[in-house]
Amino acid sequence: MKIGIFSYSQKILFGLLVIITTMTNSTAFAAVPPGFADLITPLVSAVVNVSTVQKPSKSTGGQRMLPFPEGSPFEEFNQFFEKFGQPNGGGYSEEDDDDRKAVSLGSGFVIDADGYIVTNHHVVMEADEIDVKFSDGKKLKAKVVGSDMKTDLALLKVDTDKPLPCVKFGDSDKSRVGDWIIAIGNPFGLGGTVTAGIISAHNRDINTEGGIVDNYIQTDAAINRGNSGGPMFNMHGEVIGINTAIYSPSGVNIGIGFATPSTTAMPVVQQLKKAGKVIRGLLGVKIQSITEDIAESLGTTPDQGALVVEVSKDSAAEKAGIKVGDIITTFNNQEINSTKKLPRIVSESPIGKEVDLVILRDGSKKNLKVKLNESKDEPAMDESVENDVSTQYATKDVLGASLAVLNDDLRKKFSIPKEVDGLIILKINRKTHWSSRGFKVGDVIVSVNQVQLHNIEKFADTISKAKSSGKKSVLLYLSRQGQVLFIPLPITDK
Repeated sequence: MKIGIFSYSQKILFGLLVIITTMTNSTAFAAVPPGFADLITPLVSAVVNVSTVQKPSKSTGGQRMLPFPEGSPFEEFNQFFEKFGQPNGGGYSEEDDDDRKAVSLGSGFVIDADGYIVTNHHVVMEADEIDVKFSDGKKLKAKVVGSDMKTDLALLKVDTDKPLPCVKFGDSDKSRVGDWIIAIGNPFGLGGTVTAGIISAHNRDINTEGGIVDNYIQTDAAINRGNSGGPMFNMHGEVIGINTAIYSPSGVNIGIGFATPSTTAMPVVQQLKKAGKVIRGLLGVKIQSITEDIAESLGTTPDQGALVVEVSKDSAAEKAGIKVGDIITTFNNQEINSTKKLPRIVSESPIGKEVDLVILRDGSKKNLKVKLNESKDEPAMDESVENDVSTQYATKDVLGASLAVLNDDLRKKFSIPKEVDGLIILKINRKTHWSSRGFKVGDVIVSVNQVQLHNIEKFADTISKAKSSGKKSVLLYLSRQGQVLFIPLPITDK
């Protein structure tokens, strides 16, 4: 059937053509750039390839040298390099000459025309020589101005007789999930490479051991080995992130990369430039996460703050009135919703200047003020050694664990400090909650539900009262070979 001079089908096709033409000129399509060439052209010259050489240590015994040292925030990524090799196939064998050097490749970017360059700490750590290669092929020797393992950032300096092209940091806090980003770097040692993608997520915590960054930017832009230390640009040509790590079972890009936000990096870079090191605030507490069991015992909710398990003597925390068992919910006007967030906020807070914090103590909020000290590295927690010595002492079984009151002989046997008091665990039934929750022989139970313990009867009585009130667990405060922690103990049948 025909309508006028056009058929019905022809009118439908004409209408669709009009709609498509209109949409092509609409703002919905205008938001998608036709290409990135105009944006990238002035940026590429400020991005550099970073190569380092390091003499193999005799202590390696001829084994492949791994890119991340023990204790580095990215130590876990060594598993990939052990399987697939170094970024450039580096390492050496016993047949190599003594002066043979291992080579590492990464990326960086110039932030100052005088020759200051930002990269990752793990790219340049323990390097004997550092070379920086520019997009025009020029190569310069670089030296490390300062390096910070906790944020995996380093600042380099090259001597130059003329101003270098440089880029500026932007505000990563203003970026949004879905925004376009561009990564420029040196993947697999190929040289300057540009990739594009979007911001996939904010505030990713990838649980880097020893690191304090808990707010990584996640992107689907292709980032591979050698991109480390390279910049992540927004559509204004500003650096909003430093590409640092990828998640990949195979070791190659699968669309999950992570960058340190510029708001985290900028103060670190400024301190490295000024002093060659990062000076952080020290609160003087040890903390742990609030799990569902701990929350139930304390009458709070999971992840509502950081639970204080130890307060250092003469520390800023002690002077401020913080006590073991307090929950720090706010620090310097920032909410603490994870244990890793507190160390980062403390490290960014001013030293010697009063800051506000809010704690929960016995279910009530309390406002405190604290002046931070300069930070120092804390020792790692040791593992205790289990021995069954329960038959040698007067013990009592409580829910499947043999407990004894701590005395001088037990202190000596288990190397327990004289200031620690409580009940010591001497034997654990492997089929009980004591075992499944990780309690160990030699642990000293200092308190239960914040009630100090000097005899086993008090412990059993507190558990009985908790059961009567409908509690599913009690919260034990332990001393374990000089370290302290909270562990919830279920009091229901296993």
